[in-house]
Parts: sequence; C-alpha cells; structure tokens
Amino acid sequence: MPVDKSGQRVQQMFGEIAPRYDLLNHLLSLNVDRYWRWRTARTVRAVPDQPILDVCTGTGDLAFAFYRRTHGAVPIVAADFCPQMLEIGEAKKRRAGIGDGMAFVQADAEQLPFEDDRFQIVAVAFGLRNVSDTDRGLREMTRVCRAGGQVAVLEFSIPQRQPLRALYGWYFRHVLPRVGQWLMRNNHEAYRYLPSSVGEFPCGEALVSRMRAAGLSSVTLHPLTGGIATLYVGRK
Repeated sequence: MPVDKSGQRVQQMFGEIAPRYDLLNHLLSLNVDRYWRWRTARTVRAVPDQPILDVCTGTGDLAFAFYRRTHGAVPIVAADFCPQMLEIGEAKKRRAGIGDGMAFVQADAEQLPFEDDRFQIVAVAFGLRNVSDTDRGLREMTRVCRAGGQVAVLEFSIPQRQPLRALYGWYFRHVLPRVGQWLMRNNHEAYRYLPSSVGEFPCGEALVSRMRAAGLSSVTLHPLTGGIATLYVGRK
C-alpha cells in the first residue's frame, strides 16, 4: 500500500513528535545528519544580501546551517506547515541570539506564499518526501527561486554497494522504527512511516529527472556517507 502522505496526517504526526524531533534525528543518525546539513550549506554557495528559503524546515536545522555558513549576512526564511515545529525553531533562534536575519513562517510546500523569483537558494532537507505531491513541491520551489539561483534537495537514498546496502536496509526496517517508537510513544508510528516513505521516494536519476521536469537545469547529485543520503542541486 502507498504511504499515506495526506497533509492532515503528516501535520498531526510531526506535531506530536516535535518535542523530541531533534534528539531523535541526531541519535538515530549517530549525529551524521549535522554533517549532511553542513555539507549542503558549503556546497550550495550563497551570495550576500539575497535571501535563502528553507522549505519543510522542521525545527530549522538546515536554516541554521546556512545562517552559520553565511555569518548572518544573508536573510533566511524557514518555512514549515507544522506550528509545533516552528515554535521549537523560534526557541532555538532566541537561544542562539539571532534577530531579524532569520524568520520562521508557517507555509505549505505545495502552495508557498512567496512571489516568483524571490530567493537565491531554495532548499529542503529530509522533507520533500513528506510532501504529498512531489512534483508540485518541486515546481513551487523552482517558482520562488530567482533566475540563475539554485534549488537543493537533501534526502535519504538507498546505498548501491554491499554490504552497506544490506546493513542500511536492516537498520531502517528493524532498528530505527523500534528505537524511535519506544522513545516517542507516538500513535501514528512516525518512525515506521520513515522507512516506508524513503522506500517510495524517487532517488538518483529518478529525482534528477523530476527536478528537470520542474524547470531546473544542470542538475547534479552528490552522494553522502556511502549513498545513505544524497544532495541534489539544480539551477533555474
């Protein structure tokens, strides 16, 4: 059966896990997710003054990575449709002493409330697979990206080489759901949803083709940590 990615279900599920979302992400990835976001902010280079949009920001980790990389010199908008996630992101922002250089905004990735050609970089980390219509999400990201700007997608992928492929599959199917569920006590089984959503999501050349169809060119992919995650970057 296809994974249920209806907006109401995903919003409720992530709202319930929001209080421990960061802890679980870092724990279950053995902290490698921090490195992936750091690599993204280094690979997708920003220029001064022109804003960056982080879509499906969650609690803002990718937005914070871009803020640190640009030393606060670039305006950053962090958008998500889950208010509980945004509340935590705002608290992290206050603790970091960040002022107007970063703004958290409630927004649906399929209907972004921004004008065309606004952002130099539009990025998403581990969130596009939760958007019910992947192609529509990509079209919206492309629409709000300025001409010559970059659209970046950081997402889990399936390693191609053994034995990493087998170990990865075993961890995702058996270890991650049990540990995540035990710690979260979540009725919607968010950490069973994770491996299912990753398994259904297009990766590699399949996602490259979708990015091109959304209006992007020169799409490149950068496998990370043996292909456990992949960074895709295209230009408008």
